[in-house]
Amino acid sequence: MNEEKRISVVLIDDHKLFREGVKRILEFEPTFDVVAEGEDGTEASKLVKENNPDVVLMDINMPNMNGVQATADLVRYFPNTKVIILSIHDDESYVTHALKTGAQGYLLKEMDSDSLIEAIKVVSEGGSYLHPKVTHNLVLEYRRLAKESAITNIDHGIEYRKPLHLLTKRECQVLQLLADGKSNRAVAETLYISEKTVKNHVSNILQKMNVNDRTQAVVSAIKKGWVEVI
Repeated sequence: MNEEKRISVVLIDDHKLFREGVKRILEFEPTFDVVAEGEDGTEASKLVKENNPDVVLMDINMPNMNGVQATADLVRYFPNTKVIILSIHDDESYVTHALKTGAQGYLLKEMDSDSLIEAIKVVSEGGSYLHPKVTHNLVLEYRRLAKESAITNIDHGIEYRKPLHLLTKRECQVLQLLADGKSNRAVAETLYISEKTVKNHVSNILQKMNVNDRTQAVVSAIKKGWVEVI
């Protein structure tokens, strides 16, 4: 049996208690190695240079140098190391700023352990991962901007066309729930299926839509009128 590739992680967060909690979660997973910890953005480059981690978990609000500034340095000098931002802010301005800087993931600190583990694995493989609540807020903002710039008569609304020529009925349901901001677990509970089945559906959706991650899938689906966002 092939062993799963181990993923090295550096934690940067000025709250020791939170850092210890995240470390404890990751230590229970045989896939992860927490190779270093820091409490300030100024430590990030030094720790990455010394440990060459696959992923850095970076708090967004820290003294001296915040997570976004530290991320910009890491992206510039250590492009092979992926950064996931940890934040209490779900406002889209924080998210877009972090992503523009080069972060590959954005997680809210209210996340569950499953989301944390999934995010690290996805990002380490070159994908991107946003907390479901963050994805939903970005989608809402996209819809708001789209409505403001629309030249057509929006009073008549948008005709939503289910992409049954491309996706199965079940995949359409999963796509709609992703647009609603639901996690894999929430989708599984809503449709009374297993999380593994949900992951398979998501993988099929990404492949059929020719996109890299669920956020791109949702945004593309909105543009095409395949999902409804209220």
